[in-house]
Amino acid sequence: MAFRGNQIETRRPAPRLYLMTPPVGDPAGFADALAAALGAADIAAVGLRLAATDERTLANRIKALAPVVQDRGVALLLAGHVELVARTGADGAHLTGIESFQAALAALKPQRIAGCGGLETRHDAMLAAEFADYVMFGEPDEHGARPSFDAIVDRIVWWAEVFELPCVGFAAGPDEVEPVAAAGADFVALGEWIFSAGSNPAAQVAEAAGHLAAGHRALTEENVA
Repeated sequence: MAFRGNQIETRRPAPRLYLMTPPVGDPAGFADALAAALGAADIAAVGLRLAATDERTLANRIKALAPVVQDRGVALLLAGHVELVARTGADGAHLTGIESFQAALAALKPQRIAGCGGLETRHDAMLAAEFADYVMFGEPDEHGARPSFDAIVDRIVWWAEVFELPCVGFAAGPDEVEPVAAAGADFVALGEWIFSAGSNPAAQVAEAAGHLAAGHRALTEENVA
């Protein structure tokens, strides 16, 4: 699976991108934009968020988009909806908050990827690390609030220096991709700005990939120095 086997090394491997979708209500209307984004750069995973509806409709939306993602060798992770992971053939789930993560473990492990974000403290992050395939820092909460960017970078630096478990840093815009990568994130999550109205998802992802490479170069040069 996409996240397993990543180790923190003296010479760090190049980070990869992780796409976080907006809440999807019309999979047919979203599929082309998603495919364009996935074709623009190396993507490790897609975190699929779904607009609220009944369970059957949610499952159908997931199944409609799964081939767009998985046929490219990209991991499909559901944002929540743990009960639908196995049923729809998704690769795993991304949970927000340590309590939600711990409650989902029995349904996900060991066959599926279990990632955790929304970790308010370092202690919560270390608790998640006991069973998670990755931890994520910097994602907004349900109201769009997040820690200061400096605090997010500090958390990523701490994690990369101490832990082997992969870390995902959330970039809320293109200007955050390079510093998140330079801080030592193994993956950089691109928020729904990639798919904002009037945007070109392929161009946005390609630009982000350039910032990602620049951040990795900066980190490598710093380690060599």
